[in-house]
Amino acid sequence: MQSIIRGKYVITRALDRHGWEQIENGAVLQRDGVITAIGAFDDLIRQHPDTAVMGSGNEVLLPGFVNGHHHVGLTPLQLGSPDMPLELWFGTRMVTRDIDLYLDTLYSAFEMIASGITTVQHIHGWMPGKLPAVEARAEQVIGAYEKIGMRVSYCFALRDQNHLVYEANQDFLARVPAEVKPLLARYFDRFELDAEDNIALFGSLHGKHRDKDRVKIQLAPANLHWCSDQALELLAATSERYDAPLHMHLVETAYQKEYARRRGGGTALDYIARFGLLGPRLTLGHGVWLSESDIEKVAETGTHVCHNCSSNFRLRSGVAPLNRLEAAGVNVAIGLDEAGINDDRDMLQEMRMVLRAHREPGMDDRVPTMAQVFRMASEGGALTTPYGASLGRLEVGRGADMVLIDWNQISFPYLDAEVPVLDAVIQRAKVEGVRAVLVAGEVVYRDGRFTRIDRDAVLRQISDMLKRPLNDDEMERRRLSKAVLPHLRAFYDSYHAPERHVPFYRQSSKV
Repeated sequence: MQSIIRGKYVITRALDRHGWEQIENGAVLQRDGVITAIGAFDDLIRQHPDTAVMGSGNEVLLPGFVNGHHHVGLTPLQLGSPDMPLELWFGTRMVTRDIDLYLDTLYSAFEMIASGITTVQHIHGWMPGKLPAVEARAEQVIGAYEKIGMRVSYCFALRDQNHLVYEANQDFLARVPAEVKPLLARYFDRFELDAEDNIALFGSLHGKHRDKDRVKIQLAPANLHWCSDQALELLAATSERYDAPLHMHLVETAYQKEYARRRGGGTALDYIARFGLLGPRLTLGHGVWLSESDIEKVAETGTHVCHNCSSNFRLRSGVAPLNRLEAAGVNVAIGLDEAGINDDRDMLQEMRMVLRAHREPGMDDRVPTMAQVFRMASEGGALTTPYGASLGRLEVGRGADMVLIDWNQISFPYLDAEVPVLDAVIQRAKVEGVRAVLVAGEVVYRDGRFTRIDRDAVLRQISDMLKRPLNDDEMERRRLSKAVLPHLRAFYDSYHAPERHVPFYRQSSKV
């Protein structure tokens, strides 16, 4: 399979914080899902006159975007869980409906692809049951991405302790009234996978999918408070054995920072460093409360960070020290997490959010730039997955993952000729302007329609499924959510007073 994809402007990669490579009236030649040539459209069509051409010549062609941190399909809000501070939100998440994971995954995949995302880091978790049941659900998620044609890096988050608050299940169980205890005990009993089961799940999925072009399997220590020392040891050893990347939530909130201090007497980063986890195989999700010394160690070890800007705002977690991370040379990705600021998975919107959220007062050059945000959403994200340097740029030898965005949508009715093309794309491109999305050279989305699957039919299935009455388990979890919420508040009221009244651009400077 060979095709030429043309663009009025072809933006191939970021060069540095302020520069990018751009070809006017350019094109990309791909064969069997791999880029084989890049250059002027006239030259490529002359050399390959019988090759099919995609694009009208009035679009911007860019590398496909990478969502570096993702969890679910229908958003928590859609399923009845309002935005709250993260630690309380874990309690309200109990109310979410049971839904077919295949259909649920397709729902968010529709949104991601329509905004130009071609690869997703899917971090799965919160699944009850024993290993066979959990593995079957994992295969539903992976199968949905295979069906729609998207690339996925899948991992199941390892959690072997502290399933609701930042202390042992039995200790928190002792805090709640007698009438709440049976409900909460049954909830805890739902989670039957231990650390060894989780590693076995990784091994099984890795073996099944290791030779696939669009599916990769990696590891996910859920967070420091969710992982025992035994789990961290197993994860480090497994990552080394398989050369498998890991994606770990870390210091998302000030409460998690305090948990790390109580557990190990220092920072969360220092704690996981004891197990040899830092390095190019590890990505830290969020990292909002990293200290200055943490950032230095992240940079020194080549550890990555995934910035989840909208999620941090929605759950009151704080503002990540992005400018410090970038200044230190840390590779940073962009993740949409559970949902973006518009309660959807729109990478074009999220790039603007990242661009604007870190504009520190002053006139220096430490604020995010267009090229930097573009790199985060493309190459930066790819480097946090097992796909690594095989994606993220339009470059000969890399995967032919691309997005075409209508230049008229960006520039009409007027755009000054002096405005740089990438500036215009980052600040003005909208989902309705996405004309086509290609994964491995295959068109998976074109002119508002998905080529492999009927979106309207899937949405009708989801709607019909969720019209049914709540089942007994869903009803019980809703009762538990309401009953346990005051006790979550009480636990954290006595746990730690978060740092307040600190300018967002300095809030992470303290250890």
